[in-house]
Amino acid sequence: MNKDSDRVEILVSEKRVKLHIFEPSQRKIWTVVGKGEEHWVDPIAHYCSCPSFYFGKLNGKLLCYHLESVELAIKENKTEQIIFSDDEFSDFVSGLISDL
Repeated sequence: MNKDSDRVEILVSEKRVKLHIFEPSQRKIWTVVGKGEEHWVDPIAHYCSCPSFYFGKLNGKLLCYHLESVELAIKENKTEQIIFSDDEFSDFVSGLISDL
């Protein structure tokens, strides 16, 4: 196993892959909690807000370990789901953006 595989296993086993669901609209935002930081992830668009994703893309790498974690968590049904009200959506997104 390589370093990224170990990270993926840890993130999934510790349920650090979060699916934030806003109701009643059913809008969804994925995040992965790393070392003291939380990264926004879009598994459909294959995007992550982490620096490794950006620099990896420049070097031809398709996924960072955060995206791999989301894929594994979905496959193994090990996501932490958090329900919010639609009224909280804009504040939540603002908080994500301010952390970038």
